[in-house]
Amino acid sequence: MISDTHGLLRPEALCALKNSSHIIHAGDIGGPEILVALRAIAPMTVVRGNNDREAWADSIPITQTLTIRKRKIFVIHNLQEMQIDPDLEQMSIVISGHSHRPKIEHRNGILFLNPGSAGPRRFSLPIAIALLHVSEETARARIITLD
Repeated sequence: MISDTHGLLRPEALCALKNSSHIIHAGDIGGPEILVALRAIAPMTVVRGNNDREAWADSIPITQTLTIRKRKIFVIHNLQEMQIDPDLEQMSIVISGHSHRPKIEHRNGILFLNPGSAGPRRFSLPIAIALLHVSEETARARIITLD
Protein backbone atom coordinates (compact mmCIF):
# COMPACT_ATOMS: atom_id res chain seq x y z
CA MET A 1 0.00 0.00 0.00
CA ILE A 2 1.36 3.38 -0.97
CA SER A 3 -0.05 6.87 -1.21
CA ASP A 4 0.84 10.49 -1.75
CA THR A 5 4.00 9.94 -3.77
CA HIS A 6 3.52 13.34 -5.43
CA GLY A 7 5.95 12.37 -8.21
CA LEU A 8 8.64 10.97 -5.90
CA LEU A 9 9.08 7.21 -5.75
CA ARG A 10 11.75 6.56 -3.17
CA PRO A 11 14.05 3.54 -3.59
CA GLU A 12 13.16 2.55 0.00
CA ALA A 13 9.47 2.37 -0.97
CA LEU A 14 10.25 0.17 -3.98
CA CYS A 15 12.34 -2.10 -1.79
CA ALA A 16 9.61 -2.37 0.87
CA LEU A 17 7.02 -3.26 -1.78
CA LYS A 18 9.20 -5.67 -3.79
CA ASN A 19 7.52 -8.88 -2.55
CA SER A 20 3.96 -7.60 -2.94
CA SER A 21 1.43 -9.70 -4.83
CA HIS A 22 -0.77 -6.63 -5.39
CA ILE A 23 -0.08 -2.92 -4.89
CA ILE A 24 -2.70 -0.31 -4.06
CA HIS A 25 -1.87 3.36 -4.63
CA ALA A 26 -4.31 5.59 -2.76
CA GLY A 27 -3.83 8.70 -4.88
CA ASP A 28 -1.78 11.85 -5.32
CA ILE A 29 0.46 9.86 -7.61
CA GLY A 30 2.18 12.79 -9.29
CA GLY A 31 2.96 11.26 -12.67
CA PRO A 32 2.54 8.20 -14.87
CA GLU A 33 6.15 7.12 -14.30
CA ILE A 34 5.25 6.25 -10.70
CA LEU A 35 2.62 3.78 -11.91
CA VAL A 36 4.99 2.26 -14.49
CA ALA A 37 7.59 1.56 -11.79
CA LEU A 38 5.05 0.07 -9.38
CA ARG A 39 3.41 -2.08 -12.07
CA ALA A 40 6.82 -3.60 -12.73
CA ILE A 41 6.60 -5.09 -9.23
CA ALA A 42 2.99 -6.34 -9.11
CA PRO A 43 -0.53 -5.81 -10.47
CA MET A 44 -2.06 -2.57 -9.20
CA THR A 45 -5.23 -0.89 -8.09
CA VAL A 46 -4.97 2.89 -8.17
CA VAL A 47 -7.22 5.86 -7.46
CA ARG A 48 -6.81 9.48 -8.43
CA GLY A 49 -5.96 12.03 -5.77
CA ASN A 50 -6.90 15.70 -5.58
CA ASN A 51 -3.51 16.67 -7.05
CA ASP A 52 -3.68 14.24 -9.99
CA ARG A 53 -5.18 16.81 -12.38
CA GLU A 54 -3.21 16.42 -15.59
CA ALA A 55 -4.40 14.54 -18.68
CA TRP A 56 -2.44 11.36 -17.80
CA ALA A 57 -4.71 10.90 -14.75
CA ASP A 58 -8.06 11.40 -16.51
CA SER A 59 -8.73 7.68 -16.83
CA ILE A 60 -7.86 6.88 -13.21
CA PRO A 61 -11.02 6.43 -11.12
CA ILE A 62 -11.78 8.38 -7.95
CA THR A 63 -12.70 5.19 -6.09
CA GLN A 64 -12.13 1.49 -6.64
CA THR A 65 -13.57 -1.63 -5.10
CA LEU A 66 -11.73 -4.92 -5.29
CA THR A 67 -11.98 -8.32 -3.66
CA ILE A 68 -8.97 -10.19 -2.37
CA ARG A 69 -9.51 -13.59 -0.77
CA LYS A 70 -13.24 -12.93 -0.38
CA ARG A 71 -12.64 -9.61 1.39
CA LYS A 72 -14.11 -6.47 -0.18
CA ILE A 73 -11.73 -3.52 -0.21
CA PHE A 74 -12.76 0.07 -0.93
CA VAL A 75 -10.06 2.53 -2.03
CA ILE A 76 -10.45 6.32 -2.04
CA HIS A 77 -7.91 9.12 -1.75
CA ASN A 78 -9.73 11.39 0.71
CA LEU A 79 -11.71 9.46 3.32
CA GLN A 80 -13.79 12.58 4.03
CA GLU A 81 -15.24 12.28 0.49
CA MET A 82 -16.45 8.70 0.90
CA GLN A 83 -20.08 8.52 -0.22
CA ILE A 84 -20.78 4.92 0.69
CA ASP A 85 -21.49 3.25 4.00
CA PRO A 86 -18.74 0.62 4.17
CA ASP A 87 -20.78 -1.41 6.65
CA LEU A 88 -23.84 -1.53 4.39
CA GLU A 89 -21.62 -2.32 1.40
CA GLN A 90 -20.04 -5.17 3.40
CA MET A 91 -16.53 -3.83 3.05
CA SER A 92 -13.81 -5.52 5.09
CA ILE A 93 -11.15 -2.88 4.45
CA VAL A 94 -11.15 0.82 3.54
CA ILE A 95 -7.90 2.29 2.22
CA SER A 96 -7.29 6.01 1.88
CA GLY A 97 -4.49 8.54 1.65
CA HIS A 98 -4.59 12.36 1.54
CA SER A 99 -3.77 13.19 5.17
CA HIS A 100 -0.13 12.03 4.91
CA ARG A 101 -0.67 10.50 8.37
CA PRO A 102 -0.19 6.73 8.56
CA LYS A 103 -3.02 5.12 10.49
CA ILE A 104 -4.49 1.71 11.21
CA GLU A 105 -7.91 1.74 12.83
CA HIS A 106 -10.72 -0.75 13.32
CA ARG A 107 -14.31 0.54 13.26
CA ASN A 108 -17.28 -1.81 13.55
CA GLY A 109 -15.17 -4.71 12.34
CA ILE A 110 -13.82 -2.80 9.31
CA LEU A 111 -10.10 -2.15 8.92
CA PHE A 112 -9.38 1.47 7.95
CA LEU A 113 -5.88 1.92 6.62
CA ASN A 114 -3.94 5.00 5.56
CA PRO A 115 -0.37 4.16 4.52
CA GLY A 116 0.75 7.76 4.99
CA SER A 117 2.90 9.58 2.47
CA ALA A 118 5.77 7.95 0.62
CA GLY A 119 6.61 11.12 -1.31
CA PRO A 120 8.10 14.46 -0.31
CA ARG A 121 8.14 15.14 3.43
CA ARG A 122 5.30 17.25 4.73
CA PHE A 123 5.87 19.02 8.02
CA SER A 124 7.21 16.53 10.60
CA LEU A 125 5.10 13.59 9.39
CA PRO A 126 6.88 10.29 8.71
CA ILE A 127 7.61 8.93 5.25
CA ALA A 128 5.72 5.63 5.18
CA ILE A 129 3.99 2.84 3.31
CA ALA A 130 1.83 0.01 4.63
CA LEU A 131 1.84 -3.72 4.17
CA LEU A 132 -1.47 -5.54 4.21
CA HIS A 133 -1.82 -9.29 4.62
CA VAL A 134 -5.25 -10.56 3.63
CA SER A 135 -6.56 -14.07 4.22
CA GLU A 136 -10.09 -15.40 4.27
CA GLU A 137 -10.00 -15.28 8.08
CA THR A 138 -8.14 -12.05 8.82
CA ALA A 139 -6.70 -8.82 7.47
CA ARG A 140 -3.61 -7.45 9.17
CA ALA A 141 -1.83 -4.20 8.37
CA ARG A 142 1.55 -2.86 9.33
CA ILE A 143 2.97 0.63 8.79
CA ILE A 144 6.55 0.73 7.53
CA THR A 145 8.37 4.01 8.11
CA LEU A 146 11.01 4.78 5.51
CA ASP A 147 12.96 7.46 7.35
